[in-house]
Amino acid sequence: MRKLSRRITDTSPKSYGMFAKAAGVDHTNRDIIHLELGCPYHTTPKHIVDATVHALRSGEVHYSDLPGLPQFREAIRDKLIAYNGIQVTSDDVIVTNGLTQASYAAFMALVDDGDEVILVEPYYPQHLGKIEMAGGKPVIVALDPNDNYRLNAELIEKAVTPRTKAIVLVNPCNPTGRVYSREELMGIADLALRHDLYVIADEVYDQIVFDDAKHVSIASLPGMQERTVSMYAFTKSFAMDGWRLGYLTAGKEVLGAIAKVVASEVTHVNTFIQYGGIAALTGASEILAEMVADDKRKRDLVVSRLNQMPGVVCARPEGTIYAFPNISATGLKSQQAADLLLQEANVVVESGAFYGLAGEGFLRVCFGSASYERIETAMDRMQTFFNKL
Repeated sequence: MRKLSRRITDTSPKSYGMFAKAAGVDHTNRDIIHLELGCPYHTTPKHIVDATVHALRSGEVHYSDLPGLPQFREAIRDKLIAYNGIQVTSDDVIVTNGLTQASYAAFMALVDDGDEVILVEPYYPQHLGKIEMAGGKPVIVALDPNDNYRLNAELIEKAVTPRTKAIVLVNPCNPTGRVYSREELMGIADLALRHDLYVIADEVYDQIVFDDAKHVSIASLPGMQERTVSMYAFTKSFAMDGWRLGYLTAGKEVLGAIAKVVASEVTHVNTFIQYGGIAALTGASEILAEMVADDKRKRDLVVSRLNQMPGVVCARPEGTIYAFPNISATGLKSQQAADLLLQEANVVVESGAFYGLAGEGFLRVCFGSASYERIETAMDRMQTFFNKL
């Protein structure tokens, strides 16, 4: 029998880390608390569900516009202008099956065999695999944990070669919880402009920021809109992970290439669920604010409790739904600690090394995936575990 394609056999296997490991554990008589997967605890707000059910019952079940319903793209346009500061028209938007498809289409449209794509580490592992499937070569630039994982443009520039095509940013950052400052992003913008690079910006957590942190879309900076693919989703902010609904915007030429990929892959996103997206963007802003406030309350609990544990130091996340505590003083490796917490404390967290070598010595704790009370219980169990070391 003939061999499978090289894009399958010669690329990194897709891994779900501790989620897959925990799924293989016998749950009989075990109360396991899952803080490893970025799955929102909140359920999708009722007005979003109602709008979708109404569309379904009203017969919105047929083919529709390939880039997305016009009225949906208009609502996305309004959000991108008002919140992200990106000056777009509705024709500059493509609706996608979550940010996962948006990023896949972006890499397939931009990356040729042998092109180099820079990932700053800790990185989101799915992006690495997609770069490889597109035929590209991931180039890893490790950020410094002692510098709070600052986006260091001088360090990143050292990795640029004539084959470099793009830089990938996740902002706010999964897994570190950093929200990159305008100054940090200006450094990357200057780098991209001088070396004629694209930026592929994963901004799925753009609306989950805390305290005085302010999310800045790199496409809003001078000269960057035409060379940036900005990607978003309803997954986290509106607790719509199972809906698989996202969107992107990019420069005209890039957008046309991405549209070709999306049309070839799925034709378009399900018609009726797009009405839920319209309801999300046009509904009362208080609903989103309440969910973010709940995440902030749980963030404060997790950070406070982690910093009371022997050998554990946790910076305060500026955004996302993740804390990234440093456990290096315990003497445990990241994967070792994650495995022991599952085995001995019945708490599932992710190894920091899952996000690259720069994450070694850290754990990723998702405070957005459980209730306040369950997180309190998880922190009690983790406290007992670290006290015994």
